[in-house]
Amino acid sequence: MSKQPPLRSPVQFRFKALVAFLLVVLGAVLTVTRPTSKDYALCSLDGRIYTVDAAHPNVQCIVVSNTTITDVGSLADVQARWRTRSTIRDLLGFQIPWPLNFWLPSIPISFVEPNSIVVPGLADAHAHVLQYGAAMNLNLAGCKSKQDLQRVVHYVKSHPDILADPSRWVVGMGWDQNLWTDPQYPTADDFDSETLLRGRRIYLDRVDVHAAWVSNRVLQLMRDLPSKVDGGLIVRDASGKPTGIFVDNAMSLVPVPAPTKADLHEHFDRTMKDALCCGPDFHPRCRYRTPRDRILPGVGFRLVYMSRPDFRQGMHQLGNFLCLRLYLMGHVESDEYWGKNLTRLVDYGIAERLNLRSVKLFTDGLSARMSWTLATNAIAGALGSFGAALLEPYSDNPSTDGLMRVQPRVLSSLAKQFWRDGWQVNIHCIGDRANRVVLDIFEDILSNSEYGNAIERRPRIEHAQIMTLDDLQRVGRLQVIPSVQPTHATSDMWYAERRLGPERIRGARHGHVDQSSAPDRPVQGSCLWVPTFPVEGINPLLGFYAAVSRLSPTGDSPHGSQGWYASERLTRAQALKGMTLDAAYAAFAEDKLGSLSVGKKADFVVLDRDIMTVPFSEILATRVKATVIDGEVVYGKL
Repeated sequence: MSKQPPLRSPVQFRFKALVAFLLVVLGAVLTVTRPTSKDYALCSLDGRIYTVDAAHPNVQCIVVSNTTITDVGSLADVQARWRTRSTIRDLLGFQIPWPLNFWLPSIPISFVEPNSIVVPGLADAHAHVLQYGAAMNLNLAGCKSKQDLQRVVHYVKSHPDILADPSRWVVGMGWDQNLWTDPQYPTADDFDSETLLRGRRIYLDRVDVHAAWVSNRVLQLMRDLPSKVDGGLIVRDASGKPTGIFVDNAMSLVPVPAPTKADLHEHFDRTMKDALCCGPDFHPRCRYRTPRDRILPGVGFRLVYMSRPDFRQGMHQLGNFLCLRLYLMGHVESDEYWGKNLTRLVDYGIAERLNLRSVKLFTDGLSARMSWTLATNAIAGALGSFGAALLEPYSDNPSTDGLMRVQPRVLSSLAKQFWRDGWQVNIHCIGDRANRVVLDIFEDILSNSEYGNAIERRPRIEHAQIMTLDDLQRVGRLQVIPSVQPTHATSDMWYAERRLGPERIRGARHGHVDQSSAPDRPVQGSCLWVPTFPVEGINPLLGFYAAVSRLSPTGDSPHGSQGWYASERLTRAQALKGMTLDAAYAAFAEDKLGSLSVGKKADFVVLDRDIMTVPFSEILATRVKATVIDGEVVYGKL
């Protein structure tokens, strides 16, 4: 007789059925509530995540959820807090016990290598994006002499359309006679030394875009030229003949064709690729790779073609596909108010990465570096003038005190109108006279409460290169934001004191601007430290290195290996803040960018060495391991 299976008691059956039911429900709930794959932690076991957040300057880990930083702290703490937030509790409010909690999710964790660090996204708050792209088309940076025209020859040969048609323009940028053995300005005749270039229309911008070198064929097209240009200069030889160098406002006399719409987008694409290895289609994931190492998750720049409706409309379209965060400054060459031509954009586009809420105005012309070079030529017998507007004549050329590109009355009217209409007003100033004029204008505006205060409007001085000591104090008192290029100091240090004299140099070598009298500023002591490409290189660490070392890239200075006026060095924390949180403040974005803080955008960079501690000599050798914007890896890998 066969055995009958034992009968199961009703209690056992109900218990097993209940357990099975609970497991099914629990699995379903966990599946629904399990965080998405976009939740992850990035950790440095050495605590080398530099947050630029005073509450937590260094942490082991940051937690990213979608596009946002949701936690910071030690590895154990962020794991515990993340698991607590993710734990499912039953109806009675008790935490699910072991062994049922083995289903609970764990946050994915990536660890940086032991020597690597994480910093917030670095911003160049004064960059010329279109000009950089154009400069890379025919890049003359690093040429050793005016005879070194082989780059131009190669460019012509490599462009069959230009080679076959001498009437086509050859346009480039980047020459700097300071680097030449004979630091004299080139002339139009120099092009004729190359047979292939003779008779061609050639226009080459100087590295700072404040002077142009043109060929004899271009001079022939221009015919009669004015003897004087307000705010500009036509350099002439001893007989009064134009040499082929046009400075500042005189550059507008050259009939070089305006870039086409296709040209502008090509220039823009090139800059995006070099800045962030971004693909040509501006796909939001931006996983384009090149051999270059770039680190620019945030960029601000002056859009010089904002007056052109075709490109302005194109920027609106690009707003939905930008890989970088772009904070634009509108600019139109006009003494008449042109604010009505601009369309205000605030957090525009799908990813909210495009902003146009500021304008760029000008006072004086040449950078101090350009002016000092002109001084060298003047001493050598060439006819020249200086561009940076000074309160007193140049020390080595008492015949001039520089150029003002616009009269103070006109500038004041423009600044006040833009201010009244709600635009952030940013003004280019190099010399101490120009800076004083602008501080007078800002002080007049700020004295009228109808216009709003400096914290609400955030006025900026672009460059702020030469100031009196009193005006350095006034910048802080007025809470005006100085946008300073430390690389200008280290590029100019070889001749700066000779050009300005021992007293005036005290206001031109500054590494610090006194912000101690600005106690109400949300980001205390905001001052931007930027390399300003393409005048300087696109790598933001050039500015960081110059600010903290006061040395040339080769490690020397007029004062030796200690650096030029070493007392003006910034601390590394100050320099990093100026390129992150302060840059965000200057763009009205300090609540969501600039530091690795809970609630802010997950924009950060992983570097292969600790720029906050390594010797100066290693800073510029730093390479990028990964760039992350809105929580997504857009270059490298974690």
